Amino acid sequence: MPEKVDILGVKFNNYSLKGYKNEISRRLDNKKSTFIVTANPEIVMAANENPIFMKLINQDADFVTADGIGIIKAANILNKPISERVTGYDLFTWLLDVANQRKKRVYFIGAKEEVISDLGKRIQSEYPNIEVAGLRNGYFKDKLDIIARDITKTKPDMIFAALGYPKQEQLLDILKKKELPAVMMGVGGSFDVFSGHAKRAPKVWQDLHIEWVYRFLKEPSRFKRFLALPRFIEEVYRSKRGRR
Repeated sequence: MPEKVDILGVKFNNYSLKGYKNEISRRLDNKKSTFIVTANPEIVMAANENPIFMKLINQDADFVTADGIGIIKAANILNKPISERVTGYDLFTWLLDVANQRKKRVYFIGAKEEVISDLGKRIQSEYPNIEVAGLRNGYFKDKLDIIARDITKTKPDMIFAALGYPKQEQLLDILKKKELPAVMMGVGGSFDVFSGHAKRAPKVWQDLHIEWVYRFLKEPSRFKRFLALPRFIEEVYRSKRGRR
Protein backbone atom coordinates (compact mmCIF):
# COMPACT_ATOMS: atom_id res chain seq x y z
CA MET A 1 0.00 0.00 0.00
CA PRO A 2 1.46 3.40 -0.99
CA GLU A 3 2.44 5.69 1.87
CA LYS A 4 -0.24 8.24 2.73
CA VAL A 5 0.35 11.92 2.05
CA ASP A 6 -0.30 14.29 4.97
CA ILE A 7 -1.72 17.65 3.91
CA LEU A 8 -2.50 19.92 6.85
CA GLY A 9 -3.24 16.88 8.97
CA VAL A 10 -5.52 15.07 6.51
CA LYS A 11 -3.96 11.81 5.35
CA PHE A 12 -4.61 11.11 1.67
CA ASN A 13 -4.24 7.73 -0.03
CA ASN A 14 -1.83 7.91 -2.94
CA TYR A 15 -3.60 5.84 -5.57
CA SER A 16 -4.36 6.54 -9.20
CA LEU A 17 -7.96 6.19 -10.37
CA LYS A 18 -7.08 2.69 -11.59
CA GLY A 19 -5.60 1.88 -8.19
CA TYR A 20 -8.76 2.98 -6.40
CA LYS A 21 -10.89 0.93 -8.77
CA ASN A 22 -8.81 -2.18 -8.03
CA GLU A 23 -8.92 -1.65 -4.25
CA ILE A 24 -12.63 -0.84 -4.10
CA SER A 25 -13.54 -3.74 -6.41
CA ARG A 26 -11.63 -6.12 -4.15
CA ARG A 27 -13.44 -4.87 -1.07
CA LEU A 28 -16.79 -5.05 -2.86
CA ASP A 29 -16.06 -8.66 -3.83
CA ASN A 30 -15.30 -9.47 -0.18
CA LYS A 31 -18.34 -7.53 1.12
CA LYS A 32 -16.12 -5.28 3.23
CA SER A 33 -17.60 -2.18 4.81
CA THR A 34 -15.88 0.59 2.84
CA PHE A 35 -16.08 4.30 3.66
CA ILE A 36 -14.66 6.72 1.08
CA VAL A 37 -14.04 10.43 1.71
CA THR A 38 -13.45 12.58 -1.37
CA ALA A 39 -11.56 15.51 0.14
CA ASN A 40 -11.02 18.90 -1.49
CA PRO A 41 -9.36 22.01 0.04
CA GLU A 42 -12.64 23.06 1.66
CA ILE A 43 -12.90 19.76 3.50
CA VAL A 44 -9.25 19.95 4.61
CA MET A 45 -9.80 23.45 6.00
CA ALA A 46 -13.03 22.33 7.72
CA ALA A 47 -11.18 19.40 9.29
CA ASN A 48 -8.54 21.78 10.61
CA GLU A 49 -11.27 23.75 12.35
CA ASN A 50 -13.05 20.65 13.68
CA PRO A 51 -10.90 18.01 15.45
CA ILE A 52 -13.80 15.55 15.54
CA PHE A 53 -14.19 15.79 11.76
CA MET A 54 -10.41 15.39 11.34
CA LYS A 55 -10.47 12.25 13.51
CA LEU A 56 -13.40 10.85 11.52
CA ILE A 57 -11.52 11.28 8.23
CA ASN A 58 -8.17 9.92 9.41
CA GLN A 59 -9.32 7.08 11.63
CA ASP A 60 -12.62 5.87 10.20
CA ALA A 61 -12.41 6.35 6.43
CA ASP A 62 -10.90 3.51 4.41
CA PHE A 63 -9.90 5.81 1.55
CA VAL A 64 -9.35 9.56 1.31
CA THR A 65 -9.09 10.72 -2.30
CA ALA A 66 -7.57 13.91 -3.68
CA ASP A 67 -10.73 15.51 -5.05
CA GLY A 68 -9.46 18.85 -6.29
CA ILE A 69 -6.47 20.23 -8.13
CA GLY A 70 -5.69 22.26 -4.99
CA ILE A 71 -4.83 19.02 -3.18
CA ILE A 72 -2.50 17.94 -5.99
CA LYS A 73 -0.77 21.33 -5.97
CA ALA A 74 -0.43 21.22 -2.17
CA ALA A 75 1.17 17.77 -2.33
CA ASN A 76 3.67 19.07 -4.90
CA ILE A 77 4.48 22.10 -2.72
CA LEU A 78 5.23 19.71 0.15
CA ASN A 79 7.39 17.55 -2.14
CA LYS A 80 5.07 14.59 -1.56
CA PRO A 81 3.31 14.27 -4.92
CA ILE A 82 -0.01 12.46 -5.23
CA SER A 83 -0.22 10.34 -8.36
CA GLU A 84 -3.55 11.62 -9.67
CA ARG A 85 -6.57 13.75 -8.92
CA VAL A 86 -9.52 11.43 -8.32
CA THR A 87 -12.87 13.19 -8.20
CA GLY A 88 -15.91 12.02 -6.35
CA TYR A 89 -17.98 12.35 -9.52
CA ASP A 90 -15.67 10.05 -11.48
CA LEU A 91 -15.78 7.42 -8.74
CA PHE A 92 -19.55 7.84 -8.44
CA THR A 93 -20.25 7.20 -12.13
CA TRP A 94 -17.78 4.31 -12.23
CA LEU A 95 -19.44 2.70 -9.22
CA LEU A 96 -22.83 3.06 -10.91
CA ASP A 97 -21.43 1.12 -13.87
CA VAL A 98 -20.15 -1.56 -11.49
CA ALA A 99 -23.49 -1.72 -9.68
CA ASN A 100 -25.29 -2.10 -13.00
CA GLN A 101 -22.94 -4.85 -14.18
CA ARG A 102 -23.23 -6.75 -10.89
CA LYS A 103 -26.93 -6.07 -10.22
CA LYS A 104 -26.27 -4.37 -6.88
CA ARG A 105 -28.63 -2.62 -4.49
CA VAL A 106 -27.89 1.10 -4.22
CA TYR A 107 -29.20 3.70 -1.77
CA PHE A 108 -29.19 7.40 -2.69
CA ILE A 109 -29.69 10.15 -0.13
CA GLY A 110 -29.35 13.91 -0.44
CA ALA A 111 -30.13 16.98 -2.56
CA LYS A 112 -33.56 18.48 -3.25
CA GLU A 113 -36.63 16.34 -3.93
CA GLU A 114 -36.74 17.27 -7.62
CA VAL A 115 -33.05 16.37 -7.96
CA ILE A 116 -33.32 12.98 -6.28
CA SER A 117 -36.48 12.25 -8.29
CA ASP A 118 -34.77 13.00 -11.61
CA LEU A 119 -31.73 11.03 -10.51
CA GLY A 120 -33.97 8.03 -9.90
CA LYS A 121 -35.47 8.39 -13.37
CA ARG A 122 -32.04 8.43 -15.00
CA ILE A 123 -30.93 5.39 -13.00
CA GLN A 124 -34.03 3.51 -14.09
CA SER A 125 -33.45 4.46 -17.73
CA GLU A 126 -29.69 4.03 -18.08
CA TYR A 127 -28.81 1.52 -15.35
CA PRO A 128 -31.69 -0.98 -15.53
CA ASN A 129 -29.85 -3.67 -13.54
CA ILE A 130 -29.38 -1.47 -10.48
CA GLU A 131 -31.86 -2.26 -7.74
CA VAL A 132 -32.63 1.05 -6.05
CA ALA A 133 -32.70 0.34 -2.31
CA GLY A 134 -33.79 3.89 -1.52
CA LEU A 135 -34.17 7.44 -2.83
CA ARG A 136 -34.37 10.08 -0.11
CA ASN A 137 -33.87 13.81 -0.33
CA GLY A 138 -31.54 15.62 2.02
CA TYR A 139 -34.18 17.75 3.71
CA PHE A 140 -34.98 15.61 6.73
CA LYS A 141 -35.33 16.48 10.40
CA ASP A 142 -34.58 13.06 11.84
CA LYS A 143 -31.30 12.52 13.63
CA LEU A 144 -28.55 10.86 11.62
CA ASP A 145 -28.61 7.69 13.70
CA ILE A 146 -32.29 7.22 12.84
CA ILE A 147 -31.56 7.77 9.14
CA ALA A 148 -28.68 5.29 9.40
CA ARG A 149 -31.00 2.71 10.95
CA ASP A 150 -33.49 3.15 8.12
CA ILE A 151 -30.74 2.76 5.51
CA THR A 152 -29.40 -0.38 7.20
CA LYS A 153 -32.81 -2.05 6.94
CA THR A 154 -32.67 -1.81 3.13
CA LYS A 155 -29.46 -3.92 2.99
CA PRO A 156 -27.71 -1.87 0.29
CA ASP A 157 -24.47 -2.82 -1.44
CA MET A 158 -23.62 0.84 -2.11
CA ILE A 159 -24.66 4.13 -0.50
CA PHE A 160 -24.16 7.59 -1.96
CA ALA A 161 -24.80 10.61 0.25
CA ALA A 162 -25.08 14.13 -1.21
CA LEU A 163 -25.63 16.06 2.00
CA GLY A 164 -22.60 18.31 1.95
CA TYR A 165 -19.71 18.03 4.40
CA PRO A 166 -19.47 17.13 7.23
CA LYS A 167 -23.05 15.84 7.40
CA GLN A 168 -22.65 13.24 4.66
CA GLU A 169 -19.45 11.90 6.24
CA GLN A 170 -21.05 11.84 9.69
CA LEU A 171 -23.94 9.73 8.38
CA LEU A 172 -21.65 7.30 6.58
CA ASP A 173 -19.40 7.07 9.62
CA ILE A 174 -22.34 5.80 11.67
CA LEU A 175 -22.95 3.11 9.05
CA LYS A 176 -19.23 2.26 8.92
CA LYS A 177 -19.19 1.75 12.68
CA LYS A 178 -22.15 -0.59 12.27
CA GLU A 179 -19.91 -2.51 9.83
CA LEU A 180 -22.56 -2.34 7.13
CA PRO A 181 -21.09 -4.41 4.23
CA ALA A 182 -21.45 -1.67 1.63
CA VAL A 183 -19.32 0.79 -0.33
CA MET A 184 -20.25 4.22 1.06
CA MET A 185 -19.22 7.60 -0.30
CA GLY A 186 -20.11 11.25 0.16
CA VAL A 187 -20.61 12.83 -3.25
CA GLY A 188 -21.38 16.50 -2.55
CA GLY A 189 -23.04 18.06 -5.60
CA SER A 190 -22.79 14.98 -7.83
CA PHE A 191 -26.54 14.30 -7.74
CA ASP A 192 -27.23 17.76 -9.16
CA VAL A 193 -24.85 17.14 -12.06
CA PHE A 194 -25.94 13.56 -12.70
CA SER A 195 -29.65 14.48 -12.67
CA GLY A 196 -29.12 17.36 -15.10
CA HIS A 197 -29.90 20.13 -12.58
CA ALA A 198 -26.32 21.42 -12.75
CA LYS A 199 -23.73 21.26 -15.49
CA ARG A 200 -20.23 19.90 -15.04
CA ALA A 201 -17.42 21.88 -16.62
CA PRO A 202 -16.63 20.96 -20.25
CA LYS A 203 -13.86 18.39 -20.63
CA VAL A 204 -11.30 20.97 -21.74
CA TRP A 205 -11.80 22.79 -18.42
CA GLN A 206 -11.47 19.48 -16.58
CA ASP A 207 -8.27 18.62 -18.44
CA LEU A 208 -6.82 22.03 -17.56
CA HIS A 209 -7.82 21.44 -13.92
CA ILE A 210 -9.81 24.67 -13.74
CA GLU A 211 -13.28 23.29 -13.08
CA TRP A 212 -13.41 25.52 -10.01
CA VAL A 213 -13.16 28.60 -12.26
CA TYR A 214 -16.06 27.31 -14.37
CA ARG A 215 -18.17 26.73 -11.24
CA PHE A 216 -17.38 30.21 -9.98
CA LEU A 217 -18.40 31.80 -13.29
CA LYS A 218 -21.64 29.82 -13.25
CA GLU A 219 -22.33 30.42 -9.55
CA PRO A 220 -20.73 33.68 -8.35
CA SER A 221 -22.76 33.31 -5.14
CA ARG A 222 -20.20 30.64 -4.14
CA PHE A 223 -17.54 33.35 -3.79
CA LYS A 224 -17.04 32.83 -0.07
CA ARG A 225 -16.51 29.11 -0.62
CA PHE A 226 -13.87 29.79 -3.26
CA LEU A 227 -11.93 31.89 -0.76
CA ALA A 228 -11.05 28.62 0.97
CA LEU A 229 -8.60 27.80 -1.84
CA PRO A 230 -6.16 30.71 -1.38
CA ARG A 231 -6.39 30.28 2.42
CA PHE A 232 -5.63 26.60 1.96
CA ILE A 233 -2.55 27.23 -0.21
CA GLU A 234 -1.33 29.85 2.28
CA GLU A 235 -1.63 27.32 5.10
CA VAL A 236 0.23 24.71 3.04
CA TYR A 237 3.17 27.08 2.52
CA ARG A 238 3.11 27.92 6.23
CA SER A 239 3.14 24.21 7.01
CA LYS A 240 6.11 23.69 4.71
CA ARG A 241 8.06 26.49 6.39
CA GLY A 242 7.27 24.99 9.79
CA ARG A 243 8.73 21.63 8.76
CA ARG A 244 12.10 23.12 7.85
